[in-house]
Amino acid sequence: MNSTQKIKKLISSKNFLIYVITNEEERLEYTLNSISKQIFSRDICTWDFIEGYTKNPNFKNLAKKNPLQALENIKDHDAKIFFLKDFSSFTNDLGIIRKIKNLSKTLKLRNQYIFINQKETKIPNELKDYITLTKFDLPNEKEIEKELKRIFNKLKINDNQLKNYLVDLYKGFTINKMRRSICQIAVNKKSTIKILSHINSEKQEIIQQGNVLELCNSNCKIEEIAGLNNLKHWLKIRNKAFSKQAYYYGINIPKGILLVGIQGTGKSLSAKAISSEWRLPLLRLDISKIFSGILGESESKIIKIINTCEQVSPCILWIDEIDKIFAKNQQIYDGGTTNRVNSIVLNWLSERKNKIFIVATANNISNLPNEMIRKGRFDEIFFVNLPRFEDRLHTFKIHLKKVRPLSWYKYNLFYLSQISKHFSGAEIEQFINEAMFSAFYKNREFTTKDIINSIKAAIPLYSTNELYNLKLQKLLKSGKIREA
Repeated sequence: MNSTQKIKKLISSKNFLIYVITNEEERLEYTLNSISKQIFSRDICTWDFIEGYTKNPNFKNLAKKNPLQALENIKDHDAKIFFLKDFSSFTNDLGIIRKIKNLSKTLKLRNQYIFINQKETKIPNELKDYITLTKFDLPNEKEIEKELKRIFNKLKINDNQLKNYLVDLYKGFTINKMRRSICQIAVNKKSTIKILSHINSEKQEIIQQGNVLELCNSNCKIEEIAGLNNLKHWLKIRNKAFSKQAYYYGINIPKGILLVGIQGTGKSLSAKAISSEWRLPLLRLDISKIFSGILGESESKIIKIINTCEQVSPCILWIDEIDKIFAKNQQIYDGGTTNRVNSIVLNWLSERKNKIFIVATANNISNLPNEMIRKGRFDEIFFVNLPRFEDRLHTFKIHLKKVRPLSWYKYNLFYLSQISKHFSGAEIEQFINEAMFSAFYKNREFTTKDIINSIKAAIPLYSTNELYNLKLQKLLKSGKIREA
């Protein structure tokens, strides 16, 4: 149900005083006017603190800077819908509260409706029984497409492919913000890649407002990750799952994946590579910022995170180290906050319909509750194992190419891969860095021997938690998780 339908339903259900949460005053006014003409065959009547009443010659500039008078004048007007702009600023006044209560009877008798716009939910306790609260959603796909068509015609841009491409990108934008963005694109004649970068930078502003999500810019390509062939294939066949062609084909939108394994095996790198490969914005959730000391604020934050993701969808939400917070049998005396946040996330993972692909990473799957890892929360759980010989060979090649693009082949990759068993990709990268530091200190070029010395001096992270790794191997054989 879109916002127009919600407002019509509220009117038909005889809700006479309605608070609308929105930043889009102009779009709300347009929508209310369209509804009023359709249902009552009349224009709406608008009021603001500076101009007073507008659009009606008999009421022109009436009740300027007088919110109490604005309410008093409603009974003398034959309009059916009144839009009182920013009126929520005055609803804490005792006189306004009393007047609204008295006016509620008149509204019922005359079949009149008052709409008040506000940015946040702040209703005085005395008025909660009189007011209906609703959210005016951001433009949906059809509204964005309609607005893009209008703007393209006005700017004489004849590019249907670009228009269809922008429909998804502009989800989460207000109409005004979208108009400004398109004008900038049109004036500067940006290329498709620059358009994507431009819109992503604007989305960053939306995301940063919550101070919990971070928009990650990643140029990492999936080919740069050694091994993980099963995961790569799984992702490849879902590359166009968010397209219109997939929708018309009847394909269900993929929900997401859970990547499990010890640190440094490429879980985080995979999240960045998926974003780059699918050309979708990557939002990283900083779990440590969710919980705060104020009761109820953590739940509010997680709801805001969900709303933000839904605003900027299609996108990828990367929940890094999910096991640290959604742990099974946590002994935290926090008044039930952790359980409530856990419940909100679990329900959302199961029921969400938006184009949001979840990439969750976990170092220890045994910490997660059973509800988190059952079928339906994620499409697949992948075990990101330690690199095999050929994967280590590829990893050495990738990292040496980055630092020595012209001479990487001079290093003995075969032998280095042989002696680095049980080491992760991140540890292999660190061996090369350590070898470079050692050689640089001695004022010479680093060699294969320097890397060998770094490997021999290290203890693999695998050995510190070998029992857990064996447990993952058992889960793998049981078919409960899948090898990446």
